[in-house]
Amino acid sequence: MRNKIFYALKPLIPRRLQITLRRRLVAYKQKRYRHIWPIDPKAATPPKGWKGWPDGRKFAFFLSHDVDTQKGHDTVPRLMDIEDKLGFKSAFNFVPERYKVSPEMIRQVKDRGFQVCVHGLYHDGKLFSSRKIFNERAQKINGYLKEWGAVGFTAPSMHHNLEWMHILNILHSTATFDTDPFEPQPDSIRTIFPFHVPNSRQVNGGYLELPYTLPQDHLVFVIMQQPGIDIWRRKLDWIAQKGGMALLNTHSDYMCFDGSRPALEEYPVEQYVTFLEYVQSAYADQYWPALPRDVVTFWLQAMKGA
Repeated sequence: MRNKIFYALKPLIPRRLQITLRRRLVAYKQKRYRHIWPIDPKAATPPKGWKGWPDGRKFAFFLSHDVDTQKGHDTVPRLMDIEDKLGFKSAFNFVPERYKVSPEMIRQVKDRGFQVCVHGLYHDGKLFSSRKIFNERAQKINGYLKEWGAVGFTAPSMHHNLEWMHILNILHSTATFDTDPFEPQPDSIRTIFPFHVPNSRQVNGGYLELPYTLPQDHLVFVIMQQPGIDIWRRKLDWIAQKGGMALLNTHSDYMCFDGSRPALEEYPVEQYVTFLEYVQSAYADQYWPALPRDVVTFWLQAMKGA
């Protein structure tokens, strides 16, 4: 109900005021939840039967980008250039009916070895507001999954109902997080490992949930106004120590690429670059770099019979 009221009133509240209010709320919550954020010690327990990542790698490292606006869509090639130069690949999650998603962009992302996923339908905060609405929109989402040759889904604003999502034709999703009390739906999963969401109506049904385990960029740089990557670095070091999955979900919408003064909801892309360089220098040959679709193949085989 709280979320329904918020999204009904959101268009009436100036964006700058929304950001100011969120900053105050997060500052309050940060003190209250400092024992479980950014690190929840209880999230480190590996799943039953866990034998480790491919090739004996210490931990897994995945990159994902929610593309929320036309601006974010149009800057995707610049972000791919950065990652290619540093030797990384990532998944780009497009919102099909919020802005114009170019078929050429979809082809370019796939041709360059990156992954395409679907990020809701409108990104209006209503996808999970009722079963009826979800079922209606899921039909369209499935259409875009088929059209784009996509097998993954990321939930807008991390709203989720894992059981409802079985009607999506997906192999994996990112709709949850290990710990994040600042999300609109803050029910943390409390694990830094992927997990299977079984479909009780099918013998071998279900999909793999890949919770994000590193705080999202908007929270760190826009809301908390952090001057550097200390939070990301601290969390990554802990995940590496525990042998978990470091999944970073960022947004091309909020990255400032041209070196100018960042706008209200922007941060210098150099922060992201600095973090990727840290991963490379601190953990060379220790992490498994993969796309979400690769994790599904590995997980099904690794956990077979567990």
